[in-house]
Amino acid sequence: MNEELFSQLLALTEEEEEILENHKVNKTRYTSRASFVVESNKFLAPDKSIMIRKHTRFTPFPKHKHDYVEINYVLHGSLKQTIGSKKLHLQQGELLFLNQHIEHEIERCGHEDIIINFIIQPHFFEYVFAFLNLEGPIYTFLIDSLHNVSDTGQFLHFKVEQEESVQRLIVKIVHEIMNPTFMSEATVKLYVGLLIVELTKHADRIQGVSESSLQSQWMQEALTYIHNDYRTASLYELSRRLNQPHYLLSKTIKKLSGQTFKVLLKEKRLGVAKELLEGSKLPVSIIAEEVGYGNISYFYSIFKEKYGMTPHQWRKRSMSSM
Repeated sequence: MNEELFSQLLALTEEEEEILENHKVNKTRYTSRASFVVESNKFLAPDKSIMIRKHTRFTPFPKHKHDYVEINYVLHGSLKQTIGSKKLHLQQGELLFLNQHIEHEIERCGHEDIIINFIIQPHFFEYVFAFLNLEGPIYTFLIDSLHNVSDTGQFLHFKVEQEESVQRLIVKIVHEIMNPTFMSEATVKLYVGLLIVELTKHADRIQGVSESSLQSQWMQEALTYIHNDYRTASLYELSRRLNQPHYLLSKTIKKLSGQTFKVLLKEKRLGVAKELLEGSKLPVSIIAEEVGYGNISYFYSIFKEKYGMTPHQWRKRSMSSM
């Protein structure tokens, strides 16, 4: 455990002082909805996709959901909560991933129970997928969260308190977010990517719930295929791989993701193109080919439609901001 961080987070927040006086959670701090869905815009600036906040102590936190991916990290003490109908007791050093659809309630935390909550927009993980070839429960969880494949609540519990590499990375991420510099955004993405790799290495330490139907499995296969083979991917090749009629897969993908296979593929290709424009000096014509577009005029057209500027203008803007 990082003693300096622990000492820093022991201090009472304004909300905790209010709770010690009123003995209840002020829901308006968390949501503007009638149902208790904690909203990311209450904590995240519009241009940010990840932040942290200390879990509020001294009172139970009522049953709720989030409109973002949440990660609980127990820096010190412990955390007791009920997820769905399952009671969970997290110990110091353990992690819990929760998707947007899981409902949970948290028991009262004492003075030395210091829990760090990561608030993460699902699209943040696009960066991870752009550079890592993942598989297993973490990949499935993140894919479901990113593309909102189903409304099934899911969580992953990581019993990694003895894994020093994991503990060091978490503290580094927290430090970068709490003490931002002009390079912190890129640094946090790098550290989170490394954290996902380390957690994947220790898949035997994962416990959790991830319910999926056959159609959800098809959806996951489709998204994996798009992420890995976006340059040449086609619905007919996916149909061949899954041994399912292309029209059935098309209908299923549209039903579960709200988008067609063609749109999902285009989004992936343009996302990769954007990263290449920002991080390489490759000519635009080569980038278009790299992401699967042989027709440069068509590439220019759909890129401008998506991002409001041409690829050249995007590259110029990103260079200026750097």
